[in-house]
Amino acid sequence: MKLARVKGSVTATAKDAQLVGHALLLCDCVDEQDNVVEAAIVAADTVGAGAGDRVLIITGSAARLASSISGLPVDAAIVAIVDDVRV
Repeated sequence: MKLARVKGSVTATAKDAQLVGHALLLCDCVDEQDNVVEAAIVAADTVGAGAGDRVLIITGSAARLASSISGLPVDAAIVAIVDDVRV
């Protein structure tokens, strides 16, 4: 899993039919101090996240296992909105 911050949304009018109705969000992966370590990941949202939210992202084949997007052609999915990070 990766810690990330949602920057905004991605709109794609021409896309795979399986993605219709699913929100795609633009995220930056961050460290525990909210410094960007990897920019501009597009992730399918499964939890109703919005701009500014800190989230957990799963990537790779595990992303297709999230319940609401099971089997969809994605390689990144937001699976949690983070309340707090303690170091």
